[in-house]
Amino acid sequence: MHIASLNIGLPQEYVWNSKLVRTSIFKQPTLEPVQVYQEHLAGDGQADLRVHGGPDKAVYAYPQEHYAFWQEYLPAEKLVPGAFGENLTTVGLLENEVRIGDLYQMGTAVLLAFQPRQPCFKLGIRLQDDSMVQRFERARRSGIYFRVQQEGVVQAGDVITLVQRSAYNVTIQDIVDNGASEAPDPHKIQEILDMPYLTASWRKRFTLMLEASR
Repeated sequence: MHIASLNIGLPQEYVWNSKLVRTSIFKQPTLEPVQVYQEHLAGDGQADLRVHGGPDKAVYAYPQEHYAFWQEYLPAEKLVPGAFGENLTTVGLLENEVRIGDLYQMGTAVLLAFQPRQPCFKLGIRLQDDSMVQRFERARRSGIYFRVQQEGVVQAGDVITLVQRSAYNVTIQDIVDNGASEAPDPHKIQEILDMPYLTASWRKRFTLMLEASR
């Protein structure tokens, strides 16, 4: 596993559908080493901290393997590193293998796999397609948000090493699939709710789903 591309970007203003939008979706690759802080990468920022960034969304990774899937829907010139607003374009780090709570070393930083991404309309701005938000959700290729367990420095090409496996047998993909399912598995939902690694919004969502299944 390794970081194929490291991508950063600061907020900028962009006109979309005749409205001025402030966004940080336009991440660009850098070959320089980058400091990882508790809530963001150096040289990277979030335009709306109500729904982006913060400790629970400090670093966003997206598997390079998914780019092949998107070739059917997007032109090649759009499918460049950082196309999905990710900080890390990764190889070998897939949602169906990564457990919530897994610890990974990348460079000198240690990151904790925390939750999948739920896209907002700004993904459509980056990819010039308003339908991308719904398409992204249907594809169930969410990418992974990480918390920062140990600050450090990362760089494109760094090896990604699993340093501690989570005690909870719940993957990022389990959250995505059960969260979107019309007939979710109540046993898996209970497993999800038993984890300490769950945001208030995800906990509320799965609690309601579990109650509805009874």
